Amino acid sequence: MRSINRKLLASLLVVDGLLVAGTVLFGGYESLLNSQIAFLSATLVMLGSMKSYKRMVDARVENEVITMDIDKDVIDKLEDPHDLYSEDESQTPIEDIKEAIKEERARLKQNRRSLFEVLKDTKAALSLYRVGAYFLLALGFLYLNRHGILHIPLYLFSLGLPMLVIVFVLVSDKAAFKDASEKGEDNG
Repeated sequence: MRSINRKLLASLLVVDGLLVAGTVLFGGYESLLNSQIAFLSATLVMLGSMKSYKRMVDARVENEVITMDIDKDVIDKLEDPHDLYSEDESQTPIEDIKEAIKEERARLKQNRRSLFEVLKDTKAALSLYRVGAYFLLALGFLYLNRHGILHIPLYLFSLGLPMLVIVFVLVSDKAAFKDASEKGEDNG
């Protein structure tokens, strides 16, 4: 996992260096300020989101929390949430609609989550990393706008670059991992 983090940071630094060189050559101080505020704040948002999501997944794995029914296929659950078209003959049809409603309400009450469980799941969304990064993003935008130096096309371009770099590195690393595992299977 550390090697992917190094690749991400190295790639982000290289792209940021190219962005700095491009804005210095073709723009002025205002362009450099726009590109760096957008690029750095978007990078912080992406890295903060990745870190908080990783912490949430690790906590769920540690606590062995399973959030979906293993017995039922995901597509079947989406297409037939109440299992109306099941091929299982052991189910008996419920004749009384009032009884069906009572059973459904009891099932919903049983599956209701407590406030503590909901807050546990929102920890990743409200983590200090993400909130701080979004605060810096908003603060940078407001600073540029307040001083009248905001250049929207350059700002949006620089805002999207970290996402593209991170996705590219992750996809290329996954492809390299897949190729290496296939070669290992061929040799073994």
